[in-house]
Amino acid sequence: MYPMDNINKVTFPNACQLMRWHFHPMGFEATMDAPGSMVARLFDRASGETVITVAGIPCSAVMTPGQVGRLIQCVEDELESFVPPLAWQAQA
Repeated sequence: MYPMDNINKVTFPNACQLMRWHFHPMGFEATMDAPGSMVARLFDRASGETVITVAGIPCSAVMTPGQVGRLIQCVEDELESFVPPLAWQAQA
């Protein structure tokens, strides 16, 4: 029999692709900055301008779909709590 440990797990690059699809049409990129954490960046795909960067998000090289969902939720929570600079508010 095959071990059941790796069923429904994704590697970090595949998790990044799932997050790219989730955040589309906004751009998304992530890198592991340490063995147990990552830095995520959301950006405007047309201009390349960074909207928000979140560092120190706990993750691993292999994750379950639930763990990927928690990463997405973490980035969304930061995005919701983000307060744009006054200069951005003046442009609106």
